[in-house]
Amino acid sequence: MTNPSTGAGPAGGAMAGSVAGTRISTRLRQLSRPNRWHLSTRLVALLLALLTVIAVLIGMVSYATLSMTLTNQLDSSLQQASVRTAAFYASAPGTGTPDPLEARATSAGQLSAVLSNGLVHYAGILSPTGVRQQLTTSDADILAGLSPNGDVSSKRLSIGGYRLQAVAVPGGDTLITGLPLAATQQTLSTLVLSIVLVSLAGMLALGWAGTLIIRRNLRPLAQLSATATKVSTLRLDAGEVALGVRVPEAAAHPGTEVGNVGHAFNAMLDNVQHALEARQRSETKLRRFVADASHELRTPLTAIRGYAELLAMSEPLSADGQTALGRVQDQSVRMSRLVEDLLTLARIDEAQQSVGGTAGRPLQPLNLSPLVMEAVSDLQVATPDHTWSFSVPDEPVDVLGEDAALRQVLLNLLGNAAKHTPAGTTVHTELTVSQVGSCTLAVSDDGPGIDPAFQRIIFDRFSRADQARTSTTGSTGLGLSIVQGIVAAHGGTVSVASRPGSTVFTVQLPLARVASVGAQAAPAQ
Repeated sequence: MTNPSTGAGPAGGAMAGSVAGTRISTRLRQLSRPNRWHLSTRLVALLLALLTVIAVLIGMVSYATLSMTLTNQLDSSLQQASVRTAAFYASAPGTGTPDPLEARATSAGQLSAVLSNGLVHYAGILSPTGVRQQLTTSDADILAGLSPNGDVSSKRLSIGGYRLQAVAVPGGDTLITGLPLAATQQTLSTLVLSIVLVSLAGMLALGWAGTLIIRRNLRPLAQLSATATKVSTLRLDAGEVALGVRVPEAAAHPGTEVGNVGHAFNAMLDNVQHALEARQRSETKLRRFVADASHELRTPLTAIRGYAELLAMSEPLSADGQTALGRVQDQSVRMSRLVEDLLTLARIDEAQQSVGGTAGRPLQPLNLSPLVMEAVSDLQVATPDHTWSFSVPDEPVDVLGEDAALRQVLLNLLGNAAKHTPAGTTVHTELTVSQVGSCTLAVSDDGPGIDPAFQRIIFDRFSRADQARTSTTGSTGLGLSIVQGIVAAHGGTVSVASRPGSTVFTVQLPLARVASVGAQAAPAQ
C-alpha cells in the first residue's frame, strides 16, 4: 500500500527501516565496546539505546498500521463517492453534461471533474460552505493524466494532497472523483508527535531512574575502588606497616558478584598484612643482629689492630713477617671500616623506625658552605692526583641537620669520585639554593661514567661498581647506602645521572626555615 503523505511504497519503507536498524545496531556495538566511560554511564547509555530501538520499532509499526487503516477507510469512502457521482452523471436529465458536484451526499472537500476528449470540464471542489472552488490549470493537467481504469492514486494539487480515482462512464467520458488527504495526514502527524513526546519522556524518566538504581547498586564497587586507592598510597616496601584499611562489610558480603569481590579483596589484604608483619619481624631481628654484631666486633678488631701495631714496634720481624703483619693491619682497618658502616646503617634504620626518638642526635640549624669547603680541602690533600674545585653561595646555606652526618655524606660522595675515577679526573662540588625552599648539593666528575644497568641499584647495600669505573681500592658497597639513609633522615633526596665523561650525584635538602619541625634525628656517628 502506498504511503498517502509521501507516495513511498512498501519497498522504500523497508529499505528506510533497514538503514535505521543498521545505524542503531552500529551505535549499540560502539556503546558496548570498552572505553573510558564509567560503568554506570555505559549501562545507562545502553538502556537508553535499547529504549530508543524499541520506541523506533513501535513507532514504525504504529505508523504503518494506522496509515494502512486510514488509507483503506479513505479508499472505501472514495469508491462510494465515485459510484454515487457516476450514477448521478448517468441519470441526469437533459442533453447537457451534468455537474458532478451536484450529486447527492457530496461531502465538503470532494473533488469532481469530467474528462472529455482530453479536456477537463466541470472540475471543481466543494468547499465547506457549499461554494464551488475552481482548480488551476496545473491541477487540470494532473487530472488529465489519470488513467480511466478505476485505480486509486495520490496526487499533490495546488490545494493539497488528494486521493483520486478516474472511471469511464457511458458516452466515452471519464469521471474523476477525489477526497482530500489532509485529515489522514493530520492524524498521522499527531501520532508521530505523540510517539516522539512519549518516547522522550520515557527516555528521560528511564535515564534518571536508571542512573539512581545503577549507582546505588554499583556503590560497593566505588567503596572497593576507594579502598584499593588507599592501599596503593601506603608505603609497603620497608618499616612497620599498619594495613588497617578494609572494604566495608556491606560491600564485602558473599553471595553477590560485587560482595564476592569485596570479600576476596579483604582476604587478600589480610594475607598481605600477615606477610608484612612477618617481614617486619624478620627485618627487626636482622637489624638487631647487625647492630649487636657490629657493636661486639668493634672491641676485638680494635684489639687486633693494637696488638699488630705493638708487635710491629717491639719485635724484629723478617721481610715476609713484616709483609704479613702489614696485611693483618690493612685487613683489620678494612674490617673496622665495614663494621662501622654496618653499625651506621643499623642506627639509620632504627632512626627511621622511631622518628624523633633517641636513635640519633637532635638536628640543629647548620651552614653547609663551610662543610663543603672543608670536605673538598681534605680530599684535595688525600688525593692530589685529582683536580678538585667547589663553588658555594656568598650567603649562608642553613639546613636542619647534624654536623657529623652531613660531613659523612660529603666525604662519601667525594671519596666515591676519588676511588672510582682515574688520576687526572676533575671533581667539582657545587652548592646552590633553589627558589622552592631547598638547597642542592651536586658532586660531578668527568670520569668514565657508570654503567646504566648499575645506576638502578647503585644505592643498594653491598652494591659494587668497580668494573664500571676505574678502581684502585676495594669497596664495601655501603657508602652510597649510608648517603641515602642520612639524606632521607634529613628529609632530602639523592639521585645520580651518569654518562661517559659526566657523572653527577645530586643531593637536595630542605632549608632550615622550611624544614619540618618534627624532622627525624640523624644517626649518631
